[in-house]
Amino acid sequence: MTRQRSGPSSFKDPAEEFTFAQLAAATKDFALENKIGEGSFGTVYRGKLPDGREVAIKRGESGPRARKFQEKETAFRSELAFLSRLHHKHLVGFVGYCEESDARLLVYEYMKNGALYDHLHPRPSSGASSPSPVASSWKLRIKILLDASRGIDYLHSYAVPPIIHRDIKSSNILLDGNWVARVSDFGLSLMGPETEEVQHLSMKAAGTVGYMDPEYYGLHHLTVKSDVYGFGVVMLEVLTGKRAIFKEAEGGSPVSVVDYAVPSIVAGELNKVLDGRAPAPTSHEAEAGELVAYTAVHCVRLEGKDRPAMADIVANLETAVALCEDSAGGGGAATGLGNSSSSASLSITSMELSRMD
Repeated sequence: MTRQRSGPSSFKDPAEEFTFAQLAAATKDFALENKIGEGSFGTVYRGKLPDGREVAIKRGESGPRARKFQEKETAFRSELAFLSRLHHKHLVGFVGYCEESDARLLVYEYMKNGALYDHLHPRPSSGASSPSPVASSWKLRIKILLDASRGIDYLHSYAVPPIIHRDIKSSNILLDGNWVARVSDFGLSLMGPETEEVQHLSMKAAGTVGYMDPEYYGLHHLTVKSDVYGFGVVMLEVLTGKRAIFKEAEGGSPVSVVDYAVPSIVAGELNKVLDGRAPAPTSHEAEAGELVAYTAVHCVRLEGKDRPAMADIVANLETAVALCEDSAGGGGAATGLGNSSSSASLSITSMELSRMD
């Protein structure tokens, strides 16, 4: 069931090798208007290949802004190695690469609707005339979480040995033209322990402040549960509309979304922290939101051993999406999951909600 639910990989086409000149032409010589973001080792540009394919091209920084060459090279090699052998509908599609003298570029499928982060936290200057569909739909928010969880579950459960992403955050969850979410940016990814006896990797912490597992940050213990923590923060971000680290008032102290949201959720007062930009949830959507919230609370527990596996998170999010479909009158049959309040309760109980302090 788990294998079917998460969607195993299918046959992967070999990566294409591009010349620097081809990619420069595709981006109009890396023009500023084609810049769409920053990745783990460089800047990302939108481009168009001669055959009409729209792509995103990540170019390793060079010149005064560059990190040490070895760091850039390591991130490039890591991403190239992982993406060349991974293929899943909820991981960003890899097209090819360029390795020419000191140029290092990676080419991906273009994700038309950008990063989840930008829909949750639009810039005031963005000039959008209407709110993002993500901002105005609880069902779409929860479906995006389900998509991303399936991608991460694939990394943890189907890759051998497991792959630890190490930088799960809302800006690394990209949305295609149909609002299907895909996990991106494998520049920091590592293979996890290969044996049951070895429970964690010992290494210096890397990642993004606000999403980083306290156990990894403090003790340098890295496990697949470090990704679970980061995803828990993303879930809280989706529910509250708050950044991972934000200021409640101008000039105030920074607050983490974990410290902001978890006490209200544990007290049964999710409404206090729900994102007010979204419409008031229907009764089924409210039930789905509670299931997502309680799941997130488990994900951000201090100790990795107390956090759920990604497969459990996928199951809970499937139930939450089924509840939202019920709300829309579509029924939950398409997911093959129960769509009553009892099924939501069962999912919560399965993760031992009673153990919450």
